[in-house]
Amino acid sequence: MEPQAPAPTKRFTQRGQEFPDAPRLDAWLAATTTPLDLLALCTIWLTIVPIANLDSLAGKPGYWWAGRLTLSSIYFIDMAIRVRLSGQGIRYAFRHPVGVLAVVVPAVRILFSLRLLGAMFRKGNLSHFLFVAGILLLNISVIVYAFETRASDANITSIGISLWWACVTVATVGYGDYFPVTIWGRIFSVMLMIIGLTTIGVVTAQIASSFMDQAAARRASATESDASSRATATQSVPTVPPVEPSDVEARLGRIEQLLLDQREKAPGDDR
Repeated sequence: MEPQAPAPTKRFTQRGQEFPDAPRLDAWLAATTTPLDLLALCTIWLTIVPIANLDSLAGKPGYWWAGRLTLSSIYFIDMAIRVRLSGQGIRYAFRHPVGVLAVVVPAVRILFSLRLLGAMFRKGNLSHFLFVAGILLLNISVIVYAFETRASDANITSIGISLWWACVTVATVGYGDYFPVTIWGRIFSVMLMIIGLTTIGVVTAQIASSFMDQAAARRASATESDASSRATATQSVPTVPPVEPSDVEARLGRIEQLLLDQREKAPGDDR
C-alpha cells in the first residue's frame, strides 16, 4: 500500500474561510518585512513634508516626485509579489488594505515602521534602540527645517543648524540659541523632546542594569567560593573509624585486670 501524501495545511481567517498555507509567502515576508519597515522609517520626512516646503531642500521639485514615485513602486512590487505568493489572488489585497493604501499614499507605510519602534523597548536591545532613535532624530531635523525655512522670522535656516538644534533638544540641554517658530515645527519639536527623554531614561536604566548584573555576578561568585571552601574543610577533617562492641569489651577487660593487679600490689590493704 502506497503512503498517502499529507494533506495541505489550512490557514483560517477571522471569518472562518479556509486558504491554503503559503510557505513561500511566509519566507518572502520574513525576508522583506524588516528592510521595508526600515525604508519607511528612513523616509518619514519624504512622505510628510509637502512639496512646497522642499523647494529649498531638494533644489528642484522633480527630486521630490522621483523619491515619492520610487517609494510607491517599491511598495507596489512588494504587494504584487505577496498577492502572487499567497495563493488567494486579489482577495489577499482586499484583506490587507493598509499595504495597498501605502502604494498610493506612502505616508501610510509609517504604520509599518511602528513594529521597529515596538522592538526598541525589548530588553537587551540598546543598540537597536539607539539606531532607531538616531534615524528619528535625522527625520525630525529635516522635517523641522523644511517647515521653518519658509517662515520669515525663522532662525533654523539650514540643515546643519537643524541638526545642532535637534542634538541639543535630545540631550535636554536647552541652550535656546535656535528654536522653531512655526506650528508644525513646534509639534515635531515636542516629538523630539519625547524621544530625548525616552533615550536618556533607557540608557540610564541600561547602565544601572549593567551595574546590578555585575554586582549579582560578584555575589554569586563569592557564594560559590565560600561553599567550595566549606566543602574542602569538611573533607580535610580526619574521620574516626567506628569501634566494634567486641573491642570495647576487650579494652574494659584489660582495664579491669590492671586495676586488680594494682590492688594486689598495693601494701597495707586489709581487705
